Amino acid sequence: MIAGGAGNFVEWYEFGVYGYFAPVLAAVFFPASGGGTGPLVATYAAFALAFFFRPLGALLLGRLGDRVGRRPALVTAVTLMTLATAAIGLLPTHATAGVAAPVALTALRVLQGVSAGGEFGGAVSVLTEFAPPGRRGRYGSWQSCTVALGLLAGAGTAAALAVALPEPALYAWGWRVAFLLALPLGLAALALRLRLPETPEFRPDGAGPDRRLRPGDVLLGAGRIVGWSGAGYAFLVVLPSHLQTALGASYRDALLATVLANTAFAAAIVPAGVLSDRFGRRAVLLSGTVLVVVLAVPLFAVLRDPGQPATAKAAAVLAAGVLVGLLAGPGPAMLAEMFPARVRCTGLGTAYALANALFAGCAGLVITRTAEWTGRTDVPALYAAAACALSLPFLCTLGRDDHRRPLR
Repeated sequence: MIAGGAGNFVEWYEFGVYGYFAPVLAAVFFPASGGGTGPLVATYAAFALAFFFRPLGALLLGRLGDRVGRRPALVTAVTLMTLATAAIGLLPTHATAGVAAPVALTALRVLQGVSAGGEFGGAVSVLTEFAPPGRRGRYGSWQSCTVALGLLAGAGTAAALAVALPEPALYAWGWRVAFLLALPLGLAALALRLRLPETPEFRPDGAGPDRRLRPGDVLLGAGRIVGWSGAGYAFLVVLPSHLQTALGASYRDALLATVLANTAFAAAIVPAGVLSDRFGRRAVLLSGTVLVVVLAVPLFAVLRDPGQPATAKAAAVLAAGVLVGLLAGPGPAMLAEMFPARVRCTGLGTAYALANALFAGCAGLVITRTAEWTGRTDVPALYAAAACALSLPFLCTLGRDDHRRPLR
């Protein structure tokens, strides 16, 4: 659990830092993209591009995990992510290298996307296949929890740098610190993963009755987590830049709000996984999805209202994080239970990558452009609610006792 979780933490710290530094990266890499939100849109376009390479990573590293072993896939994922992220911290800016700077940044984002795509399937397979009977929800939820902790560490690092450094220094060199921290973190995670034993479910001889990946299962799995993907990125990653561009918040205040949301998200995940072991994945996932549909817009209305006290706004941000936690807690175990061992890494990783490519990677781009075109400031809430509404029919196909059945 520590080896799988630590590597996952590093992966998502590294992946999240880009999102939290989007306004800074927009200024130093994409200043030629026009005024207004143009540079930010260009930054989010590079962010989205990485997500579209995640299915490729899920297929490549998933096949490695299913055929050679879970450990080689996880070692490859964390190595690739660490090197790509540290390299971003060393890139020349647009002022130094011209158009080559954003091109290099985009290329490294593609490598990050391949790595992140392969990480999920391997990490969830390891956690759920080592889980004792009746505890897959709890063990699997640690994957989502380390995602939350990684995003929280990224937000905390960005917030700390924004507080400690004057704005000129942050834009000149401070942003590089967060990316270069990936190197020692990644080396620590790599050392843990090199000692990781193979799971009891993995069979290197290819034995087992189910060795084919059915596309219908992948699409069903992706449909079930569309709400998790869309709401998660709308509330936890895109929020800082949106609060600045649409509501006039300072960069520092926006990051602090995101730290609160991710703290609540992290705190809710494991309890949600435990609840799904007791009451079923279906009950918890449907409850969380319906709550996002009903509460997303009212919660965001509190953030938009200048007359609301800071405590009310903090409570709204915390509530948003808890709602996403209800989806992220049971999600990994639910996906692991859909696929047999011989295709589990590939199947659940590809389903997750597809949902994220369409509804998470594009979240920043769609929200920023839609808010600009419509003049509405509650677009993140509408986006989260719409994604969860799309998930509802797929979640209704879950069995009430799926959590009690043994893994195939």
